Amino acid sequence: MSQCLRTTLNPPKTLLRNPTKSSPVSSPLIRLPKSKKHSRISMSQQNQQELSLDSLINSTRKEEVLGAIKGSLSYCLTETSLNKTVPALKSKVRGKVRDIYDAGDYLVLVTTDRQSAFDKILASIPFKGQVLNETSLWWFDRTRHIAQNAIVSAPDKNVTIAKKCSVFPVEFVVRGYVTGSTDTSLWTVYKNGVRNYCGNALPDGLVKSQKLPSNILTPTTKADDHDVPITPEEIVKSGLMTEADYCEVSSKALSLFEYGQRVALEHGLILVDTKYEFGKGSDGSVLLIDEVHTPDSSRYWIAHSYEERFQKGLEPENVDKEFLRLWFKDHCNPYEDKVLPDAPADLVCELAWRYIFLYETITKSKFELPLTEEPIHDRISRNVELALSSLR
Repeated sequence: MSQCLRTTLNPPKTLLRNPTKSSPVSSPLIRLPKSKKHSRISMSQQNQQELSLDSLINSTRKEEVLGAIKGSLSYCLTETSLNKTVPALKSKVRGKVRDIYDAGDYLVLVTTDRQSAFDKILASIPFKGQVLNETSLWWFDRTRHIAQNAIVSAPDKNVTIAKKCSVFPVEFVVRGYVTGSTDTSLWTVYKNGVRNYCGNALPDGLVKSQKLPSNILTPTTKADDHDVPITPEEIVKSGLMTEADYCEVSSKALSLFEYGQRVALEHGLILVDTKYEFGKGSDGSVLLIDEVHTPDSSRYWIAHSYEERFQKGLEPENVDKEFLRLWFKDHCNPYEDKVLPDAPADLVCELAWRYIFLYETITKSKFELPLTEEPIHDRISRNVELALSSLR
């Protein structure tokens, strides 16, 4: 067994204080050091930009874009059918957020404005697809020193063309804090008594929003359209990945997260947790795919106020979709109810602004609102057809 699995799976067995509260799946554990009740985040005061919630709520930039957001509520990119408008596209797979088209040696990924959580589509958010696509491209470009990626080109604000690869059927979720509201989130399982999660042994006494002693990996796989936590040992034993592939990918995932945390902190943000997906290219190389550090795949908090709010037992100020998740949890059972209430327009507009705010804060560039009146589907079809013709 390789070293990465040994360190991950075989720590001393005396670590768990209350084995009766461990997870139902019996598996070896990751040893985590004991943490103090109030764990501080580590940050460089010289490099960290001071960012406040006021800059999110009351900025003049928000006033600039809010009109465009409200005017686009009825024109979101909710569905695409490029296989009917671009002859080179063979078939379509509809994901939660992305529509994926087969273009022979390539895949055309169209990021829509669909908003998903709780394994369901909750709403459509103006400009969200463009924000996610451009945010990912920014991170893909800046993480090449850690992981190769599958990106070929980006012919449209909502589109990425990527190399085809064999996708590992595992999502690599990396966490730095005890938080979350979904069934698989760390805080949800921890408050229910789980102390062995995805091979990680968690000490007693952690509180919500607390920084973990070290970043941890909590992989998931899919079953009937929902995420299922899984241990590294189970991944290898079930044949989902080889030991060598798992070790390489897990190392890259942790390195990507550490780099993302550093960059986010320099811009006044805390990258709380995120998920990565990887595949293997035709030459056998491991490739980073899908998306990187977007507000869809990640939680972000405002760093400046985190410590004070944590000490007072208050929720951190967030810049992601968590507040929309919490609204649905307060108004329905999002996992069991067949019909969910419509998200209020003011919440949809606020989320659209937060996504734009996060993009501009991280990239230090101004988000370009679409200026043309050309229907977005027509624009995408035209740009994709031109891009594919240049690749032939």
